Amino acid sequence: MIDKILLFPYWLSLKIRHFLYDSGLKKVSSADVPTICIGNVTVGGTGKTPHTEMLIRTLLNDEDWGRKNLAVLSRGYKRKTKGFQQVTADGSALAYGDEPLQIKKKFPGITVAVDKSRIEGCDFLVHPEKLQTSKKARKCIDKNLQAADLIILDDAYQHRALKPTVSIVLVDYSRPVYNDHLLPFGRLRDLPERIGAADIIIVSKCPNELNAWEKCSWAENLGIRNFDAASCSGIRRNGRRQHIFFSTICYDGAEAVFPEGDPRYIYTKRLILFSGIANDAPLLSYLSSDYKIVRHFRFPDHHKFSRSDINTIASAAREFPTSVIMTTEKDCQRVRDCHKIKEELKQRMFYSPIKTAFLTENEKETFIKVLKDGLK
Repeated sequence: MIDKILLFPYWLSLKIRHFLYDSGLKKVSSADVPTICIGNVTVGGTGKTPHTEMLIRTLLNDEDWGRKNLAVLSRGYKRKTKGFQQVTADGSALAYGDEPLQIKKKFPGITVAVDKSRIEGCDFLVHPEKLQTSKKARKCIDKNLQAADLIILDDAYQHRALKPTVSIVLVDYSRPVYNDHLLPFGRLRDLPERIGAADIIIVSKCPNELNAWEKCSWAENLGIRNFDAASCSGIRRNGRRQHIFFSTICYDGAEAVFPEGDPRYIYTKRLILFSGIANDAPLLSYLSSDYKIVRHFRFPDHHKFSRSDINTIASAAREFPTSVIMTTEKDCQRVRDCHKIKEELKQRMFYSPIKTAFLTENEKETFIKVLKDGLK
C-alpha cells in the first residue's frame, strides 16, 4: 500500500511500462540463438554473479551445450568505456566493470562482452562479422571471435525490449520481496509481481537446510500454490506452472589479490575486512568463525576505491600489523585498478572466492532438466 500511495508516480510508471510491453504496443525482439536471462527485481545483493557462474559451469559440463560457443553479455555497470566491448582477462574493471571481468578471469575459454543495449550486444555476439564495420566496436574485437551459440544475459530482467528464451529471477532469502517496498523506501527497483513472469525463481542465500514446510511457505508467499518438492514447481493463479529452487552460498579458501600475497598471513587470528558490495553479511559470518574482525570498512556497491580509501585500510593495517586484510572476490577486481598500493599492503590482501549451489541434489538435477527443456 505504501508503494501505491507515497510512490504512486513511480509505481504507475512501472505499471504503464510493463503494460506497453505485455500488450505488444512496445516492440519486443528475440536473439537469433537461445538466451538465458538472470536478474532480480531488487537493487543488488541477490547473488547474480555467482549464479551466472553456476550457469556457466552447468552448461560447460553438459554433453550437448559443453561443445557449443557460450557467451555472457552484461551491461558492465560503472565502466568508463562505451558501446560494445569484448572483455579480456588482462583488462581492468574500469574498462569492463568488476563482474564481467571476474567472470572472464574464471572462464577464459568463453566469450564475455558488455553492452548497454542487450539487443545490439546479442546481434554482435551472434554475427561477429558486423563488428568489423561498426564504429562503436572497432577497437574492442578479437578478430577470431566465433559466433555465439548461446548467450547468458547478466542482470537483464528489466530489459523488456529483448525476450529471453529462459528467464531466471533471484530472490534474497534474507530480504523477501513480498515484505519489501519500491525505492527509496525499500530495495525494489521493479514491481514484485514481475516475478510471476519468470520461468524459474531461485531463492538465494538460504541456510544450508530448509524443511518442506519452509519451502512451501516461500512458494505460497511468492504466489505459487500446490508446491511440489519433487518437481520443484507449483501453479500460479493464472494457471501457469512455475519452478522454484533454493540455493546457498559457500566460500573457497582465501586467495591473494596480488601476486605479492604472502600466504602466511592467512593463518593469523586477526582480520581487517573491507567491501564494496550490496550485502557482505554472509562473508562476515563466514570469516567470523575463524578470525577476530578487528576492523570492518563498508563502501557502496561497485565502489571505485580511491587513494584515501586505501590509506584508511593501510592505517588499520599499521594498527594491527599481524592481521590479514580480506575483501570480496568482486571487490578485488577494482582494488587491482588502484595505483601506488605499497608492497607490504599487497602482501596482506586476500579474497574469498564465492560459489553457489542448490540445497539438494534433486533440485540440481531438476534445474538442469528444466533449463535444457526450456532451451530446446
